[in-house]
Amino acid sequence: MKRMILVIITVISILIFLTGCWNRRELNQLAIVVGIGIDKVDDQFLVTTQVINPGQIATQKSSIEKAPVIMYQETGDTVFEAIRKITTTAPRKMYASHLRMIVLGEEFAKDGIGEILDLLFRDQEFRMDFYIMVAEGMRAEDILKVSTPLEKIPSNKMFNALETSQKEWSATKAVTLHELVKTIVREGEALVLTGITVKGDKDLANSMENLERTVPNGDLQITNLAVFKKDKLIGWLDEMEGKTYNVLTNNEKSTTINLSCPQGGKVVYEVKNSSTDMKAEIRNGKPEIDLNVFVEGDIAEVQCDMDLTKEGTIEEIEKIYEKEAKSYFRNAISQIQQHHQADIFGFGEEIHRTNPEIWRKIKGDWNEQFKYLPVNIKVQGEIKQIGTVENSVLEKLEKQREIDK
Repeated sequence: MKRMILVIITVISILIFLTGCWNRRELNQLAIVVGIGIDKVDDQFLVTTQVINPGQIATQKSSIEKAPVIMYQETGDTVFEAIRKITTTAPRKMYASHLRMIVLGEEFAKDGIGEILDLLFRDQEFRMDFYIMVAEGMRAEDILKVSTPLEKIPSNKMFNALETSQKEWSATKAVTLHELVKTIVREGEALVLTGITVKGDKDLANSMENLERTVPNGDLQITNLAVFKKDKLIGWLDEMEGKTYNVLTNNEKSTTINLSCPQGGKVVYEVKNSSTDMKAEIRNGKPEIDLNVFVEGDIAEVQCDMDLTKEGTIEEIEKIYEKEAKSYFRNAISQIQQHHQADIFGFGEEIHRTNPEIWRKIKGDWNEQFKYLPVNIKVQGEIKQIGTVENSVLEKLEKQREIDK
């Protein structure tokens, strides 16, 4: 009997905590937000939400062609207030658990993005796997209004384009909320976010006609990396600086590099893998950074007279790469040190990790210290494959021309 009573009490105790889906909301009661744009207008936040139009995304379309997404906008003293005010025009509550992209207007980013981070971290509906970008030269609302061909949902277009460009071009970087906050509060490392803009006519790009044209009036384009000091945008990297940043921070996936042939022309080196070993050393009482860069890849294209089958040719191309890459990296680092004075590479963090005592002495003046920090670079390049064709087709064409003469 006592055993039975104990079992009943245990079951009742468990059932107390199994309350079911007490906060369940049906799908037809929610507006699924896939993109959010944040701008500053006067002293208020302008929030733009990109919401899926489920009737146009479903397999069975209606006979009337409608936009795949709907835009809602409101202003407020806080971002949360603006999102809640959207309910005055939207028939459903905004639901952000499927968010793919947050776009920050350039002017807003210059003023500082710190004010919005607390909301994004605190609200349980926001997951950590969406990306954050900066609208280069325009407002975030201009980006979210664009109707994109090929991809029905513009936020998906941004998400996929950013991931693809990071993997294949290596001048951009996909940054999640978790990584953003981790970097922004870290001593000795500055934040970077990828930019996005509208290529073409931004006013015509938001029309349904844009989806029907072979050549769209306007489309979204990934641009350069935005550089921050703490939470404020201070400038933009160019392509060379962006690629250097990704190589030195071990974010490079793959890219292409045009190398100069000794007799003129180009050899295209396709990077397949790269890694950088960073070490902070104290020499004569002052910190220096030593970088050892290892890169391996393939020959992707030959536009010059080079015999790839000849002994020593591959080693020659490797030496050309090492020389040109070293100069490339050195120039990019110098430009960032002198023009931006923002330690996006994490040199300060490396000094902090390896020599906390030295870091305590210099961290208060780190931006100035970073400007003159000696950086020593070594580059090792390897070529793994030359493709299915041993030598350039151009070489064979030149020989045929000589015969025809």
